[in-house]
Amino acid sequence: MSKAVWQGKFLEAHVAPWGDGGQWEFVKRTRGIQAAVIVALTDLHELVLVEQYRPPLGRPCIELPAGLVGDETEGEDIFDSARRELFEETGYEADEWEAFGEFASSPGMVGEIYHLYRATGLRRTGAGGGVGNEGIVTHVVPVSRIPAFIESARARGCVIDTRLLIGLSLV
Repeated sequence: MSKAVWQGKFLEAHVAPWGDGGQWEFVKRTRGIQAAVIVALTDLHELVLVEQYRPPLGRPCIELPAGLVGDETEGEDIFDSARRELFEETGYEADEWEAFGEFASSPGMVGEIYHLYRATGLRRTGAGGGVGNEGIVTHVVPVSRIPAFIESARARGCVIDTRLLIGLSLV
């Protein structure tokens, strides 16, 4: 059983007994908050990606659209969160959704669980960009151009989220 040693609004630092008298340190989301990650694919076989500055990395990151479940409304349904996050971050809505289950982000360090969805039948009905000061930039990239896009993003100093690799396997 782990013990919280620090708690902020969205994160907790934990320690748990490990091995012969040692301890394991990790972080978890407060209140059991999980995440929803969306592989959004247009009818033209383009992948919808987002770029957002990430303070832990100190630079922007190229990611699949994603967000926290229940961060603002406790008890929010995971699928409702996925639809909300896709719209907030990218301005897209989807006619078809496929769930792929839950996954662990970095299980040796983070207790976060995310739920992966594929969204198709996309139509852009809003501006995207996130809420508040998220400053999200939406990129709609032909799947065939993803390697060149990643190379260009890296040349600009961006980090690439590994979940993008999972997304590519689902397009």
